[in-house]
Amino acid sequence: MKTQIKAALLLASTVAIALPASAADYTIDTRGAHASINFKVNHLGYSFVVGRFDTFSGDFSYDQQEPETTSVNVKIETTSVNSNHAERDKHIRSKDFLAVDQFPDASFSSTKYEASGDEAGKLYGQLTLRGVSKEIIIDVTKVGEGEDPWGGYRAGFVGSTELVMKDFGIPTNLGPKSTTVVMDLVIEGIKK
Repeated sequence: MKTQIKAALLLASTVAIALPASAADYTIDTRGAHASINFKVNHLGYSFVVGRFDTFSGDFSYDQQEPETTSVNVKIETTSVNSNHAERDKHIRSKDFLAVDQFPDASFSSTKYEASGDEAGKLYGQLTLRGVSKEIIIDVTKVGEGEDPWGGYRAGFVGSTELVMKDFGIPTNLGPKSTTVVMDLVIEGIKK
């Protein structure tokens, strides 16, 4: 009988080791400021205006063994736009750009992920900005994952995409070199 129990335990532990890890859920670490949503817009062909959104939240699910199951959800407070210039930020918040009085939030919800290597891929999803929802594609690269010094577990990624302003109903035209916004994303999550 003892031999049968030992054999059963050995078989159970072998099966458990052979099973792939399941997806883990993470909260984006905005509290520790280990995540950022940044943007860059060409300024009249002479320079760039750079900025970020200071307030956002979200979560993601990730499985290294099955990256195609990745999912991401993010909510951005558009009122938190910060280009390090108060008057410009006031203009960006106006109806000329983000119309934050009418649309105080933007959101992104992923629909699929296509891996293009061990640490990279394309994240597809719906971005809702200024009341308009459109599919965008974010080029994603994994930075790393592992235990942190406080007993938690973290995973981090960077991503980038380009948005055409008129696609989201932004009426202001600053010239042919200023029609797109480059978004750079740094996302670090803490395992729930």
